[in-house]
Amino acid sequence: MAPKKTPNPVDVHVGSRVRMRRMMLSMSQERLGEQLGVTFQQVQKYEKGSNRIGASRLQEIARVLQVPVAFFFEDAPGDTNTASGFGESQSSGFVTDFLTSSEGLSLNRAFVRIGDATVRRRVIELVEALADKDGKPAR
Repeated sequence: MAPKKTPNPVDVHVGSRVRMRRMMLSMSQERLGEQLGVTFQQVQKYEKGSNRIGASRLQEIARVLQVPVAFFFEDAPGDTNTASGFGESQSSGFVTDFLTSSEGLSLNRAFVRIGDATVRRRVIELVEALADKDGKPAR
């Protein structure tokens, strides 16, 4: 039996961005699959990165999820355009994990509904004030 092949990090990243955007739109895997003409199991494989997404399929996913194709490659592993060499892009996995959590989705949905830029800035300042600078949870 052949050893199990590990997914390419870029495929995993693109899949996680598909999942994040789908969840931001409150769209099920089944609904996305219907829009694409594939099963929800295929969508699961795309989101895990175990199946690569072809160029034409990625373009169709971008259309359905209402984002440019480039959205799926933002902060991708090995993307020298977004990293300055100090490891900033390494945190993108954490950000994606947070944004696809129920808390992250709720926070993001509520935040983007705030129309006033000054109020959005104050919300950020509040969250920063509540967070301990050492990374320990505030009590």
